[in-house]
Amino acid sequence: MTSPGYRRPLMIIAAVIAAVSLAAVAAVMVVALSGGATPVWVTSTALYGLPVAFMLAAILVLDAIRQRRRQ
Repeated sequence: MTSPGYRRPLMIIAAVIAAVSLAAVAAVMVVALSGGATPVWVTSTALYGLPVAFMLAAILVLDAIRQRRRQ
């Protein structure tokens, strides 16, 4: 069983987006607890990064199911 060449880079991209977005969530929480305001790009990363990573992971799962049914 060979994996298409796009699957591994897409998985790495999804993992990096998830990790960066979790770090942004932690930064937002730390700054909010100290009474400050985070920059807009950090808040946007925290807000939109996890759903994008989740959608990429869902695409990977659906693609794996489709590949499995073909065999």
